Amino acid sequence: MKLHERIDGRLREFVERQPMFFVATAPLAADGHVNVSPRGVPGTFAVLDEHTFAWLDATGSGSETVAHLRENGRITVMFCAFDGAPNIVRFHGTGRVVTRYDDEYPALAGGFTDIPGARAVIVVDVERVSDSCGWGVPLMAYEGERDLMGPYFERKGEAGQQEYRRRKNLTSIDGLPAYDADPAVEPEPVA
Repeated sequence: MKLHERIDGRLREFVERQPMFFVATAPLAADGHVNVSPRGVPGTFAVLDEHTFAWLDATGSGSETVAHLRENGRITVMFCAFDGAPNIVRFHGTGRVVTRYDDEYPALAGGFTDIPGARAVIVVDVERVSDSCGWGVPLMAYEGERDLMGPYFERKGEAGQQEYRRRKNLTSIDGLPAYDADPAVEPEPVA
């Protein structure tokens, strides 16, 4: 393993070339669940500068990353070479959640491909950058993207996406507050 001062040069090129990455977070409680999530929608992640990484976070079936970042901020992001020369790059740092309702969101989200169901931008202040051999990572062929999430959330529309997040993203599997940024639903007037 080799430590690096910053995300630049061949490391940055490697990261930006990968079709996916993995995110690991955990709650403070020792009996809480560690979460590892794959990410990889094209155009939704980028190295912002030599010490900052970010991605456009899509609505999903859970909200563990958001909950853990809100609680303690700890995060590790990992990229693996599945083709070409073997390599693994890890960013250790502190992450924060910029929801679609935060003032900072439009400027950050504008740097990514717009996707239906986007709920936040996750910004990682990278404190440790390392790479290692990756000899144990298998060679695999990239076949393409799954065109499922975009059409699904497009059909739901904004109100349907908010309802989905209220049902599935309010708390983590350990009961921590997660994605609760959507505005409250006004009850329908009784006739």
